[in-house]
Amino acid sequence: MTNEELRAELGALIWKTATNLVHGGKVSPVQFMDYMLGTLFYRFISENIAGYCNDLMRQAGVAEADYAAMSDETALNGRDQIVQAKGFYVLPSQLFCNVVKHCSGNTELNTELANIFRAIEGSAVGTPGEDDLRGLFDNFDTNSNGLGTTVNERNKMLTRLLQSVADLRLDDYSAAGLDVFGLCYEHLIKMYALNSGTKGGEFYTPAEVSRLLAMIAAAGRKRVNKVYDPACGSGSLLLHFKQLLGAGSVRNGFFGQEINLRTFNLCRMNMFLHNLNYNQFDIRLGDTLIEPKHTDFAPFDAIVSNPPYSVPWEGDRNPTLINDPRYQPAGVLAPRSKADFAFTLHILSSLSTEGTAAVVEFPGVLYRGGAERVIRRFLVRNNYVDSVIQLPSNLFFGTSIATCILVLKKCKGDNKICFIDASDEFGHVGNKNVLNEEHVQHIYAVHKDKTAVPGYSSVVSTEDVQAQDYNLSVATYVERKAEEQTVDIVELNARIADIVERSNRLRAEIDRIVEDLQG
Repeated sequence: MTNEELRAELGALIWKTATNLVHGGKVSPVQFMDYMLGTLFYRFISENIAGYCNDLMRQAGVAEADYAAMSDETALNGRDQIVQAKGFYVLPSQLFCNVVKHCSGNTELNTELANIFRAIEGSAVGTPGEDDLRGLFDNFDTNSNGLGTTVNERNKMLTRLLQSVADLRLDDYSAAGLDVFGLCYEHLIKMYALNSGTKGGEFYTPAEVSRLLAMIAAAGRKRVNKVYDPACGSGSLLLHFKQLLGAGSVRNGFFGQEINLRTFNLCRMNMFLHNLNYNQFDIRLGDTLIEPKHTDFAPFDAIVSNPPYSVPWEGDRNPTLINDPRYQPAGVLAPRSKADFAFTLHILSSLSTEGTAAVVEFPGVLYRGGAERVIRRFLVRNNYVDSVIQLPSNLFFGTSIATCILVLKKCKGDNKICFIDASDEFGHVGNKNVLNEEHVQHIYAVHKDKTAVPGYSSVVSTEDVQAQDYNLSVATYVERKAEEQTVDIVELNARIADIVERSNRLRAEIDRIVEDLQG
């Protein structure tokens, strides 16, 4: 099988496992994702520690190294060395594989797991990795009534959960060179987004959009100093940058800030699961617009971000913000009801003179008046806008709007802005639109070369934008070709059939859940 086929197979396996577990209990799908993700993370760090220790023992001449079979007393001799290298520690008795062996019928499983999670986090206290481990298992409440109303019920559900994750035979996928834990996590995060309704887009940016943003921000370079996302969600944008260039090509690490505690925990897990060690990333909790955590680490060569769309913020209600060095150069604050340009100005302030920022924006910021027009004037007059890319609608979870990408640079080689209308660049997967690889490559090539293509892209001067009263809407500069729309009846029927099938399957799943609840 090809790697793509293996990826698809692994994704189907993960979906099936998680779905079966949800149907088997009375916990909500969204809450159960916390347990599924937490268990996957527990297995990962257990295997990661065991693998590291086995390698050390082999290098020391131990022929049949097996950390999992070692006594806790013997293993403690290497504790300090392991914590220094990995940032945390797991005793042999606490490893996922050993807990799974005796989980069935274990009347104290919930307490045992809670103690293990507490011990893993505690192993990092007082070390450089403390902040990266603290609270990682907070969403995994082993005593939650969602797992069962009695201790016995909870332990049965926890047993099913541990055994289901243990039954995921990942060796074949690893042998093919796939980042299995990272892929498993991505599939689960996608499920999480699907089941979170309007909240899904807050922490998950579709892979193909993430890849496009990473390509733009990398700007053709093989190495950058640091990558940053001030609204990092589950970290998907940062990790696509790692996938594009490789962790070693980002010299000083991956930086991100997230305001939501649960998503903050998901992001840190995601870093570990994609083989970024604690000393390679710095993810902080807090409100970037009011209390940025990475000011001392700026500037950044590459910034990729998909901030929340048009969320309220303090704005001019806080009189100190107009003097904030991030916002002061524009001479005005973003409206209280729409923080989009507050994120944009923060990103611009954090960008190095050689850097590139690629930011997903709500389209209204391109043409609305008032303070947002003043900020656009500041961006255009100072020649910070490199490209504006109109994306197709219905790409993101939780919204069907057609978003856009704003590309910013501080030191451009010209005073030109490339406007790209990629609103028709999409395929279909179920009821969502997606950017296929050829779409990603086409958009990137036109942006990189600033190519004018009739009906698709236009390259205009900053003076031209000034003449349009600083309107940055793509439709202002790209005249779409007038053409008859052809309808592929076969494709349309196939899409309708797929939607009907998915609807029927969802209805059957809901019926089963209702039966369980009533039973």
